This record gives sequence, structure tokens and C-alpha cells, in this order.
Amino acid sequence: MSEDQSNAAEPDETEDRKADDGQDDHGGKSDDAKNSGGAKGGSDDGDDSKDEDSSDEKAKKPSIFKKPLFWIILIVVVAALVIGGTLYYLNARQYESTDDAFVDAHIVRISPKVAGTLKSVADIDNRHVEAGRLLAVIEPSGPEAQVAEADANVKQAQAQFEQAQAQVTAAQANRDQAAAQARAPLATAAKAQQDLARYLALVRIDRNAVAAQQLDAARATARSTAADAAAARQQIDSAAANIAVARRQVAAAQAVIEARRASVRQANVTLGDNRLVAPVSGQVVNRQVNVGSYVGPGTQLMAIVPDHIWVTANFKETQLQLMTIGKPVEIKVDAYPDVKFRGHVDSIQRGAGQAFALLPPQNATGNYVKVVQRVPVRIEFDLKNGPDPRKYPLGPGMSVVPTVKVR
Repeated sequence: MSEDQSNAAEPDETEDRKADDGQDDHGGKSDDAKNSGGAKGGSDDGDDSKDEDSSDEKAKKPSIFKKPLFWIILIVVVAALVIGGTLYYLNARQYESTDDAFVDAHIVRISPKVAGTLKSVADIDNRHVEAGRLLAVIEPSGPEAQVAEADANVKQAQAQFEQAQAQVTAAQANRDQAAAQARAPLATAAKAQQDLARYLALVRIDRNAVAAQQLDAARATARSTAADAAAARQQIDSAAANIAVARRQVAAAQAVIEARRASVRQANVTLGDNRLVAPVSGQVVNRQVNVGSYVGPGTQLMAIVPDHIWVTANFKETQLQLMTIGKPVEIKVDAYPDVKFRGHVDSIQRGAGQAFALLPPQNATGNYVKVVQRVPVRIEFDLKNGPDPRKYPLGPGMSVVPTVKVR
């Protein structure tokens, strides 16, 4: 084909393309017009299509369980709970605690031994007193007279004692006198015995050396002087016996004096019983009498809470496996929740509390139901390692919660 022909053919193809494009444009415009014209009538259909699109978009979003961040957070939380629970268990197993515990002490109850009317009562309600402090005085009546009578009896006994001592002195003088008077008879008897012995010796040598009459006279003289000597010795022995009797009277008088002095002490004790003093240091509580009240033996006037207090904790028997004497204790008093008192286990009662009840249970007489029993444990306060409980108004019966470190 020649160039002229080809050039003539190209314009024709160009025109055909433009015509096609023009048709397409018109067709497009007509479609747009149709769409714009039908938009008003088909608005509901458009909303439905939008909801479908939004639901499709939601359906296309991934689930939270498929996100790695969720599993990381979940693992961290579970691990923290497991570690925290393990640490709490390991820490909690080191302690044993109970709320069945209270402050305890040996309360001293003041009561008189004699009957009478109160003459004075110290105004010391809920105050601390030292041992020996005068608390009350009972009007004395008979005891003073008893003391006076006992003093008089003591003086009488002392007079009898002095008289007995004087009798001892007199008896000793009598013995000395008897001994002096006995010297002559004893000497005469000794000489007579010597003369008789010489005569007898001569007779054994020569029967004719001594006359029979002279020998008989010597024998009679010896017997007579011997009798006089024996009488003198008896007087000495009698005087010595009188001394012994006088000394026994002195001892008896001394015993009477001791008895009378004991009566004086008893009378003074009875008189002292009219004065009531504090036997221990502590706080006076529960005063029940006043001046003018008539009291008798055993009547409780007041009570004293001693300075020495402790904690009685009733632990379950299942909590005592690792609890031993000396274990440290942290004591929390309900009245002072912010104060942590320190203490230690002092002793553990050998036996459950129900065994010492007024009517202990008899498990063999009926249906038996096993119940965990409680055992009293005595806990002493540590004054050096913690607050001093004496500086706080703690008293018997106040609730505490002790925690014993057993591991």
C-alpha cells in the first residue's frame, strides 16, 4: 500500500475511535444520570448496603484471643498471682495465730480478817499503789484491850522469872553453907577412920598391942563420925537439888515470858489486821466499800491488778506441733491496734481447757463427736524488745491477737 493510502486510512480510523469514545461518554453520562436520578428513590437500599459493609468490616477484625498482647498480659497476671500466692503461703506457714486470747494476771483481792466498821478508806480508785500502801483501817475495839492485857502478862512473867533467879541464888548459898558446915564432920570422920585403921594394923601384928576396949572405942568413933559425914553430904546434896529446882523454875518463868510475848505478838497481829495494806504493787480496781461500811472476814473490799501481766492464748491443738517455749510472739491488742507488743512463749498447759472445767465432758457416756480442742498457752511480754505494757492501761480480760513465729 502506498503512503497516500495509508495516510487516508488513518484519519478514518481516528474518526471511528472518536465516535466510539463519544458514544461511550454519552453512555457514561446517561448511566450517571440514571444513577443520580434513581438515588432518591433507592436511599433505603443504600443504608442496607452500608450496614452490610460495616458488618463485613467487623467480621474482618481479628479476635482478641488471637492477639499476642492479650496472651502476654494474661501470662504475666497468672504468673504474678502464682508467685504472690506461693510467697504468701510460704510466709503464712511460718506463723500461728488466734483471736481467742486475752490479757491475764493474778488479781489480788483485798479482804479483812476481822469484823468491824471501816474508819478510813484511801481514795485510790483506778490508781497505782506500791506494796505496803495503807488502803483501809477498821475501827479497833477488842484488839487494843488484848494487847494491853498481853503486855501486863508479860510483865508478870518477867517478875516471876526474876524471883526464880533469886531462888537459884539462895539455893546456891545454902549449898555453899552446907558444904562449909560439912567440912568438920568429914574431917572428924576421916581422922576416926585413920585411927581405926592403925589400931587394926597393930592388932594384926600383935594382939596385945592394943587393948580391946580401946579398939572398940575407935570403931564406935569411926561409925559416929561417918554418920555425921553422911548427914553433911546429904545436906549438900539437898542444897544442890534446891539449886536445880530453882533453875527449872527460872526456865519455866522464861517459857512463861515467851508465851506472854507470843500473846502480845498475836494481839498486835490482831490489831494490825485492822489496817489493810497493799500486799503487791499494782492498780486498785473494783472498790466496793466506803467509810462507815461494816465488813467481816472474807468481805471483798477492793482488788489490785499487779504490774506483772501476761497473755493467755487458747490455740487449737492442731497449732501446737511446732510451738515450743521461747518462740517469739507479736502481740496485737485490740485497744491499741497501732502498737506492736513483743513477747515469747513462756509455757504450754499440759491438757486442754475443757478437761479442767467444773463439769468435764464424759465422752464414754454418750455419742462422741470429735471437736478440735484448745490448749492455753502463756505468753510473756518482752520489755526490752518492744513497748512496755506497763505504760498502757492493759488489764485482765482485754482481747489480743498473738502471732507466734513457729518456723
